[in-house]
Amino acid sequence: MDTNDKKIIIAIDGYSSSGKSTMAKSLAKAIGYKYVDTGAMYRAVTLYAMRHGMIGANHTVNIPAIEEALHKIDITFTLMPDGTQHTLLNGEDVENLIRQLDVSENVSPVSAIPAVRQNLVRKQQDFGKERGIVMDGRDIGTTVFPDAELKIFVNAPAATRAMRRVKELQEKGVPVSYDKVLANVVSRDRQDETRAESPLRRAEDAVDLDNSNLTLKEQDAILIKLYNDRISC
Repeated sequence: MDTNDKKIIIAIDGYSSSGKSTMAKSLAKAIGYKYVDTGAMYRAVTLYAMRHGMIGANHTVNIPAIEEALHKIDITFTLMPDGTQHTLLNGEDVENLIRQLDVSENVSPVSAIPAVRQNLVRKQQDFGKERGIVMDGRDIGTTVFPDAELKIFVNAPAATRAMRRVKELQEKGVPVSYDKVLANVVSRDRQDETRAESPLRRAEDAVDLDNSNLTLKEQDAILIKLYNDRISC
């Protein structure tokens, strides 16, 4: 727990499938902070758009329709009995659905829509008003909380991240092709880095963390040290 009662905001940014959500969840649990998975929020909007015919077969998006629907989309989080956090879309548990490859293939163009990003950034900032929060995503340290006391930028080679994604999906019983997942990872990297609204980039004051060869235990130890060092300042 936070021994000196100094509640801070921790921003963890990074590329898709870099493991930032896993480390953010673990850190939040260890220090008694709230956790918000902003990627899940964009995935939930994407799922809503897919269900309502706002995304074509070639991944084209009906931007006006999505913008018009934003006020109808309510995204919240709930803790399950096993301690995991699930995403609710208008009250429906969609945690497993938003992790499917078809959502992954459409989330970047939806996330690039300025109105979508602005809408969700406001909601994310509301989550952090009381501080004591760990939030991961693509633009947390640069746009959502540029004044966050601790910023971490996570990365690993695309091939490594694709393999992690394949393993995650296979463990959920979803048959996937490594080549298809790798192509999706590379494509998402390009779209995240080049979008006009809040592109993915490392904040100047972020701590770099390449976790290519780190175990989960080693990751956790690094994060706890970074946290303790920051709150002791």
